[in-house]
Amino acid sequence: MSVETEAALDETTAGTTVYVYEAPVRLWHWVSALCVVILAVTGYFIGSPLPSTSGEASEHFLMGYIRFTHFAAGYVFAIGYVARAYWAVVGNNNARQLFVFPPVTSKDWWAGMLQELRWYLFLVKKPRKYVGHNPLALLFMFLAITLGGLFMIATGFALYGEGAQQGHWAHAVFTSWVIPLFGQSQDVHTWHHMMAWGIVWFIILHVYAAIREDIMSPQTMVSAIISGYRSFRE
Repeated sequence: MSVETEAALDETTAGTTVYVYEAPVRLWHWVSALCVVILAVTGYFIGSPLPSTSGEASEHFLMGYIRFTHFAAGYVFAIGYVARAYWAVVGNNNARQLFVFPPVTSKDWWAGMLQELRWYLFLVKKPRKYVGHNPLALLFMFLAITLGGLFMIATGFALYGEGAQQGHWAHAVFTSWVIPLFGQSQDVHTWHHMMAWGIVWFIILHVYAAIREDIMSPQTMVSAIISGYRSFRE
């Protein structure tokens, strides 16, 4: 057994409490969660606009406000993503987990992932204890948040830059290569829309799993991302 494994086992002994999520990580988590909700709701109405309102068009700016809110939340999400990537470098080991590709060549990682999968399918009575994210959660978080978030930022600002046209920073940084890469603007719209739904489904499963873990598993989950401390029980 490795030294790291022994340390992990000591930290997860019943009755112990470990400081896992630093303040910047917790702040980023909740700000990003709010941004995703805003982006999902406003994005839905951008893709499926509300019925036209009666009266003079110049007196109504409803869709304009929706688009502005979407773009503002997109800016905050992107800035938060960059800040989170920085903290992955300077923060603790748990802060780095999200930006490290899962060790898919490790037999122990696969064993842990299958164990967690069986736990979520109610095939085992207890999961393994982890100070940070378990292998299954880490895999989906890396795909949905790290890669998915980066994809949404690139395609979102590419579409934003297209509307802003040449001379805007978003057009130069993203539009100039993202749209040609996908072929045309509508293809970028389609992929942006599909990935958005993928992230929405991930968030639903993430919330369910976190609450389920808090109730059924030997470690706290929801309170850990609020206080930063994870407690372990029998």
